[in-house]
Amino acid sequence: MPPRRNNCGLLARVNFPLYTLQMLTSRHILVGGGGGSSKTGVANGFEIFELSHNGTQFVAEEVTRHETGPSVVMNCTAYNDGRRTWITAGQESHCQLYNVNTRVVTVENGEVVKETDSGKQGLRHRKSTENTEESNASRERIEEIKDDNSNIKTKKLQLIVKPSDSVQTDFSEEEPLQRIVRISLDGKYMATGGTDGHIRLWKFPQLQLLHDLNAHTKEIDDIDFSLDGVLIASIAKDGKAFLWNVNSGSKYKELTWSPPNGLKYMYKRCRFPKLVEDKSKTQLFMLSNAVVGKNVSFLQMWDIDSGNIVKVAPYYETLSALAVSDDGKFVAVGTMFSGSVDIYVAFSLRRALHVPGAHSMFVTGLEFLPTKLDGPAITSNTETAVVSISVDNKICIHSIPFRHTLPFWFVTIVIILSICAAFIFCSYLGI
Repeated sequence: MPPRRNNCGLLARVNFPLYTLQMLTSRHILVGGGGGSSKTGVANGFEIFELSHNGTQFVAEEVTRHETGPSVVMNCTAYNDGRRTWITAGQESHCQLYNVNTRVVTVENGEVVKETDSGKQGLRHRKSTENTEESNASRERIEEIKDDNSNIKTKKLQLIVKPSDSVQTDFSEEEPLQRIVRISLDGKYMATGGTDGHIRLWKFPQLQLLHDLNAHTKEIDDIDFSLDGVLIASIAKDGKAFLWNVNSGSKYKELTWSPPNGLKYMYKRCRFPKLVEDKSKTQLFMLSNAVVGKNVSFLQMWDIDSGNIVKVAPYYETLSALAVSDDGKFVAVGTMFSGSVDIYVAFSLRRALHVPGAHSMFVTGLEFLPTKLDGPAITSNTETAVVSISVDNKICIHSIPFRHTLPFWFVTIVIILSICAAFIFCSYLGI
């Protein structure tokens, strides 16, 4: 499939609404969604794209498409330990684990003539899914070779997604549904949250239940692991925000604040930064939306140790998505009604980029292009870039170009020449 070129930030379009977005490697993004269990003709599943930069703009090429039958993919996360890659996806009340295998193939005259597995992997199957067939994979261009007969052979990379274990993660009596899944940065733990208000901590990738926390009285909206994996933050539709100790499963702290004018606010998203300059401080970014009316929303930076908000950026629209770059320098937010995307400088919460109407509907996911995952980063002229998705079926990218500065030696020469010119001019005037 040919690369899809950037058109005003557009990377690609898919044929189903998008609800979840994850970076799979330093160059691959995974998007998931679907039309649900009703027979609308809209598929359910996820697609993987490879990103690159052609010197002018970002481009995306489809690598893998995997359909999940009647189960829409509302949330997912991925973990890569440098040797193996896993995907965990929320499918109704269950969390489905996938193994991602890579395979290099040689294609001659459109047909595969040689296959080489690169990193077969297998996990203990505790519960198999009905659909165990491999997903169809399109290919990544690597190189072209001409043999003695001048036949063109092309080596290409395939990503093969195989379903593995599956566990039930939500037990709501009315409509069980996993709403969020996260994996700790060290890959030891997985956390899930659903409509029953429980947070469940699992040993990863064995999917062994460690703690079942009766955390909230209403459904979970978001959870996230701290940088050191010791704490997990949770927010829910009961308006509460808690911090939990991962090892013991006990409550560590509740985060509270006093909204302006006595208004009622609800937390929407929470994210720990993955890298901080001062390791003695633990920070947490959260989105807070007013419950009633068109009141201001807030992007907040919390200091976990003191339990106080240390920075805040007001936003005059309801916020729906949040992401923090892996180098800790930038924070991005997406909006509910206008489909806008904004990037802020993390330490000051100063807005660095505003993209109005990036999507025609509300933004459902944001992810920064990584700088610290496996393999080389995408070479471009941007300081940072964030990928956004929406239920409008579009995948877009928004970037901040490097701020070009003049070399010190050049500035020095200009100053010296300016002073000399001033003296010559003054001498000419007889001053």
